[in-house]
Amino acid sequence: MPYPEFLIRPMREDLTQLGVQETKTPEEVDEVIRQTEGTVMMIVNSVCGCAAGKARPGVALALQHEVKPDKVATVFAGADIEATERARSYFTGYRPSSPSIGLLKDGQLVYIMERHQIEGKDAPQIAEELKQAFEQHCAKATAAS
Repeated sequence: MPYPEFLIRPMREDLTQLGVQETKTPEEVDEVIRQTEGTVMMIVNSVCGCAAGKARPGVALALQHEVKPDKVATVFAGADIEATERARSYFTGYRPSSPSIGLLKDGQLVYIMERHQIEGKDAPQIAEELKQAFEQHCAKATAAS
């Protein structure tokens, strides 16, 4: 049974206020991942404390970096159940984990941060790891001539 929307709305808004796109259906997940040229960061959000105190604040800090994914989207584990399953299906070779953050390039997973990697870090450490992944896998913005 999914979490009640009134309970998780503030947790959703932690990301949507940053411009992160919610995907609540498998079709929306597929659309974001398959129709985005370049990189997509897909965040599996959660009600747990490590999502609240570490993952979401770490994402917020990382998204201030000049190099970032072309698109950032999220699903909510325990609420967007089918969408979460679809998002995790792109995380090939990794077990389901909430929270988790995957970086996909042209639809292929190139980086993942699982719950066990989130639990032992604080938000700035998570942000630094994400920024390193952005530097490695995302196109750098170029100045117009």
